[in-house]
Amino acid sequence: MRDLRLTHGGFYRHFESKEDLFAEAFEQSLKELWDRLTKAIEQAARGGELKALIDAYLDVDHLNDVAGGCPVAALASEVARRPPGARRPFLRVLRAHIGRMEQYIPAENAERRRAKAISLFTGMAGTLTVARAFTEEQDRRAILDGAKEFYLAAAQR
Repeated sequence: MRDLRLTHGGFYRHFESKEDLFAEAFEQSLKELWDRLTKAIEQAARGGELKALIDAYLDVDHLNDVAGGCPVAALASEVARRPPGARRPFLRVLRAHIGRMEQYIPAENAERRRAKAISLFTGMAGTLTVARAFTEEQDRRAILDGAKEFYLAAAQR
């Protein structure tokens, strides 16, 4: 804030509450994640978009980017501790993110596609969270590689 020549009061005046600030940061972080995933998807061969999405999310660089990586993997347990009313902005953003993933998931209908997208994203976020707890590089990579294979097969069924 000092670099922007803002006081704490001047900064916080842009938000209705600390919850609002937190939700904005969460939304921006998910947007940055989606931009990263989109780049990988756009570079994929036709028909390889889902694999590219999974590979980009469960990437070692993403795993190591705790501060700039997926906010769900970093903050889901904190969001869960908030009162239900305070979670609404986070859920809105999260649902929109999952909705963007749906277009890359094969399914017999929209309901099944949505269910698979939810399972895929929540599973990958959990995988990232757990893999970050491991200290040995070979363990971390094995977790990511196994999850990539598992989620691609599960999402294509």
